[in-house]
Amino acid sequence: MSPLDEKEKVQPDEALDYDTIIEKKTDELTELLDRHDMKTLQRRMEELNEFDVAEFLSEIDDNRMPMVFRLLSKETAADVFANFEAPEQERIINSITDSELAGILDEMYVDDTVDIVEELPANVVKRVMRATTPQTRNLINQYLHYPENSAGSIMTAEFVDLKKYMSVKESIARIRRIGEDKETIYVCFVISADRKLEGIVTVKDLLLADDDTVIEDLMERNVIFASTTEDQESVSEKFSDYDLMALPVVDTEGRLVGIVTVDDVIDVMEQEATEDIEKMAGMLPSEKPYSRTPILEIWKNRLPWLMFLMLSATFTSMILTSFEDMLAVQAGLVAFIPMLMGTGGNSGAQASTAVIRALSLSDIEPGDVFMVIWKELRVALLCGLALAAVNFGKMLLLDGLILHNSAVTVSVAATVSLSIVFIVLFAKVVGSTLPIVAEKLGVDPAVMANPLISTVTDAVSLLIYIYAAKLILHI
Repeated sequence: MSPLDEKEKVQPDEALDYDTIIEKKTDELTELLDRHDMKTLQRRMEELNEFDVAEFLSEIDDNRMPMVFRLLSKETAADVFANFEAPEQERIINSITDSELAGILDEMYVDDTVDIVEELPANVVKRVMRATTPQTRNLINQYLHYPENSAGSIMTAEFVDLKKYMSVKESIARIRRIGEDKETIYVCFVISADRKLEGIVTVKDLLLADDDTVIEDLMERNVIFASTTEDQESVSEKFSDYDLMALPVVDTEGRLVGIVTVDDVIDVMEQEATEDIEKMAGMLPSEKPYSRTPILEIWKNRLPWLMFLMLSATFTSMILTSFEDMLAVQAGLVAFIPMLMGTGGNSGAQASTAVIRALSLSDIEPGDVFMVIWKELRVALLCGLALAAVNFGKMLLLDGLILHNSAVTVSVAATVSLSIVFIVLFAKVVGSTLPIVAEKLGVDPAVMANPLISTVTDAVSLLIYIYAAKLILHI
């Protein structure tokens, strides 16, 4: 047994950790590459999952990566190529011949080829398009004409279609004949002569049925489907709601033109979640991962919101200026302004985040606005009273007795604590209401998130604080 075969042995306690196993295999691949044992390296790479091979190739230096990629079989190379990020794909394309590129593209699914066309530079895209077959080129052009982030833009045309008059035996024979080139064979779609979607049948149904059973007697007629122009976020919700593995996509006339598979939906979910997070943080969404986004693009995505929030803070400074004389009488009140504004911003952010997430999961609808307000009012009252009680004790004990801050009296502590209650009430109602209003107006609720709500609550928090001081301290 060779030393590498010995290395491949995994201790029983490590066998449950897949990442440890892959790390060992990757180290082995690196050692084989350093030893120039290309024959063994090729065999080991063919044994691994395509994603793990893509990760390994992405980590080796640029000079050796194309050479090692060429060791892969055509089928494996296509799968590995589809798992590369855009920079690695461009590097491979620039290092292989047109015939090699054509061979890879011929093995790839059309939706993966469309992703390449959308992400790579124009000069590389031209070469990709030249290397594809006329049929694939027509499909790519068709997909690119669908609205961005629609079901049509993420679907694939590689699916198994059956006719309702076929028997189980005939259907299984067809799957065996054409299934190798399809993205999924586990769900088959029953279509009419004019390609209208009539039903679906799973391979499980076929395997458990008699050979002579007709598909019409097996198929599910109540088919969940999407239209080509339907938003991809709506598509992902259908996968989640109905536990789907594949979703048929039909055109305006009900003809089946493609399917969306669960692996594509996972990418959509990640993309939509990233977009919402960026919007909630006060940034314009980026089409590229952070590591591949140029500095100028990051600057353009962040500056508009920063500029808006900076200018909107003018209201806060105007309020402070208007009540400057009053605050000068009780200078000790100024020290608690940052804490009150921060509490208001945090309270609003909690409510808005919860409501935005509930809206995205279809847990609530715009029509539930009064239910949400009533719930948040009760939550806000409990939170406000708890925060006020703790703050009142903290101001008297820590600020007054321990730190000997003469400006902190019982009246001042009562003013700050009362302000907290009303600030939290206001912030949570506004934080929960604005996203619902945005949804009702057709605007992404994530826009009404932390930065905007914090700006609103900062100004109102100051007004609440000042009028509470007027009421209790008579200034």
